[in-house]
Amino acid sequence: MISKTSRVTSRTDHGITSAAWRRPRTVLWAAAAVVGLGFLIALEIAARHYGLPGPMTNQVKEVVLAPKSGPLLYGSMALTMVVLTWRERFVALGAAVGIDLVFFLVRWAVGARMMFGNGALWVVLACAVIAVTRRTGRERALLLKGVGLGLLLVAGRKTGDTWLLITAKTRPTVLDQYLGTADHALGDPSWLVGRIVRATEPVGTHLLDYVYIQLAVAAVVVALYQLRNVASERRFPRHHLVRTFLLIGLLGPGIYMIYPVVGPVFAYGPDGAQWAVADIWPNALPSGTPHHMPFNDFTPRNCMPSLHTAWATAIFIHSRKGPRILRFFGAFWLVTTLGATLGFGYHYGTDLVAGVVFTLTIEAALRSQERGWDRAGLRLVAYGTAVFAALLLAYRYLSVPMAGLPWLFGPLLILAMASVIYAYVRTTRRWDRKQAPLPHPRKAPELV
Repeated sequence: MISKTSRVTSRTDHGITSAAWRRPRTVLWAAAAVVGLGFLIALEIAARHYGLPGPMTNQVKEVVLAPKSGPLLYGSMALTMVVLTWRERFVALGAAVGIDLVFFLVRWAVGARMMFGNGALWVVLACAVIAVTRRTGRERALLLKGVGLGLLLVAGRKTGDTWLLITAKTRPTVLDQYLGTADHALGDPSWLVGRIVRATEPVGTHLLDYVYIQLAVAAVVVALYQLRNVASERRFPRHHLVRTFLLIGLLGPGIYMIYPVVGPVFAYGPDGAQWAVADIWPNALPSGTPHHMPFNDFTPRNCMPSLHTAWATAIFIHSRKGPRILRFFGAFWLVTTLGATLGFGYHYGTDLVAGVVFTLTIEAALRSQERGWDRAGLRLVAYGTAVFAALLLAYRYLSVPMAGLPWLFGPLLILAMASVIYAYVRTTRRWDRKQAPLPHPRKAPELV
């Protein structure tokens, strides 16, 4: 007769049984994996339709060819290593650096493009192989989660690149003139910050450019702090930055398809060439009645909302519970990212307002799902969604009145964003108070 302990051990040591598959959380993760794989295949097919490799092909190429971003691959390896012991981390890092040195020497010898990161990808893939062949039960599941976390960060970048291609190919007209007009209500911040950035060249531009490009690496820094106890506790926290980061990247391009915008430096600046309305950014403000304008088929329609603002806002939110240096880091990255998005002419001020509301709504939805949906969570998500939709409609259909009455619509836009911020802070603080552990009662002194 098999004891209860033996049955539990059998389940733990030999992987996931049919009983485990009936658990709602397991079924949910399995369904998400199937949907994610189908989504990647669909994007691969769409990219092939336009004669370009898709996200899966580009990722496979980076096993041998020079990666697009070495820091991103090492960031993904760092996320995977949160499940490893310190000894295993040193071994993994040494292996990654050694492999990259070999690739470096070969590329230098043949004159190929120089970039590091292949070693990090090899280590992540090796961890997947080890999990399947050498680990069992909960240890296998934990290591596979670490591998999945690392690969999701890279896959998100590749998926985003393909999405940008699709937006350029499928949206021949853009709505920049509407946003350029509506931006008058906010004082045309892109034009103002653009002149400031030009005045600080080359130091200001180099700093902002680095911050703008390495946003994913900044997210990894905050995520590593949140996941610092995974190796000792042998489990992941229920909510962390990577979840928000990935969901922003998944949902944002869908808004690009609904609201295609290329940005001031393209629509009103030199980067738009013959497709631009005029070469006036950031020296002169746009004017006239807004309308749809045709644009080329290779510039991404990736402005509304500003996902860089959304991601930087998520980094700021998740850094608030860290030590002082991490809180400073999150605030610095948010401020400099806002400066880069405006100063380089990539976004209008209206994009940034929408990006903040977009992030807070997603963060509220994830936190509500993590703690169990209640009335406060549903109300917060519904309110954020309504404000975001109202912003998009106002930018499109009220841009002329907004430009004509900036003293009214400017404060209204800021007030709408501030109301979502207030609702989020108030609701999440209430949640945190309910989840905070009660202090242990002081032991009463013994009577002698």
